[in-house]
Amino acid sequence: MAIHDVLLFYSKGSTFTWNRQNVAFNADFADLPPHLSKNYTYVEPGTGRRYRLSDLTANKPGGDTDYEWRGVRPYKGRHWAFSKANMEAFEAEGRIVYRRTGMPTFKRYLDETPGVPLQDVWTDIRLGSASPERLGWDTQKPLALLERIVTASSNPGDVILDPFCGCGTAVVAAQKLERQWVGIDITYLSIAVMRARMKDSFGLDDVEVIGQPTEVEGARALAQSPEGRYQFQWWALALVDAQPVGGTQKKGADQGIDGTITFTDKNNELERVLVSVKSGHVTSSMIRDLKGTLEREKAAIGIFLTLEEATEPMRVEAATAGAYHSELWNRDYQRIQILSIRELLEGAKKPSLPPFVLPTYQQAERVKKVDASQQELFG
Repeated sequence: MAIHDVLLFYSKGSTFTWNRQNVAFNADFADLPPHLSKNYTYVEPGTGRRYRLSDLTANKPGGDTDYEWRGVRPYKGRHWAFSKANMEAFEAEGRIVYRRTGMPTFKRYLDETPGVPLQDVWTDIRLGSASPERLGWDTQKPLALLERIVTASSNPGDVILDPFCGCGTAVVAAQKLERQWVGIDITYLSIAVMRARMKDSFGLDDVEVIGQPTEVEGARALAQSPEGRYQFQWWALALVDAQPVGGTQKKGADQGIDGTITFTDKNNELERVLVSVKSGHVTSSMIRDLKGTLEREKAAIGIFLTLEEATEPMRVEAATAGAYHSELWNRDYQRIQILSIRELLEGAKKPSLPPFVLPTYQQAERVKKVDASQQELFG
């Protein structure tokens, strides 16, 4: 049984980028190589930091190195390795230890060293089943793993290409490490997850997707394509920031629910918005079905997304569902809201929901914001 993955490194020619990586020592230095354990023999009281003492003299003079320090001069034929100003700074930092003779030595901490050079077997990075980093994606890789790969094989400003993005870990690593990036995926579910992740991680609200429908005819073509039902559904749900029902990859019976949006109301109680997506002929009976689903699921609001324009009987039927009253905001919201794909694409209409909406997907951890000038995601 295979219990590891293999990373392959290719280069177009003899010139390539490879930045050597180091692995930091464990906090308790349990993995310390023998030669370091022998050299770093001291442990600082209070902090537990391991250190060694090194000479503060040098063979050759350089700058301000001819002076007396605390009544002591370097050994015969040698000079101070640092200026008097630097020595004063070292002492203020507690980095100087005096021998019995009064000769100063410099305290070098082990945790300031680069660590052990990385080998070709990596066992120090894992993504546990309960990790807060998990987004519910079966093939998700740890962000630390992609950061290591990107750092080793590129420099800031280089372009990173991930042609099979999945949930977008590679593009997150690239953005964090100040690389440009191009991400490609064939499913709108992946694109929706990646957009949500870039928003959660970096605050990028407008990551452009190249290749998705921008008008009704393109949406209709998507709905009629192979796998069209699910691709159209996932794409349409992303227009209203809804999560596909049953998780990221479930297909099958949805009991009248294609997506959900969650928000908080009075006393931080969770309320649900149920989303139904239709790409074919629509009738008022579908609005009645959504109304019944809301009652059955005890949901607050229903959104009906339709590729075809809604009929007047459908709007009348939706009006009979009444309103949802938000205790927190003391405001009424139409209980069943009908939105056409045309209205969403043209920006003419959007869902009317209480403001405190929770993240659409399992929220990605916030990442230090870097240059946000690159905001394109190729689909």
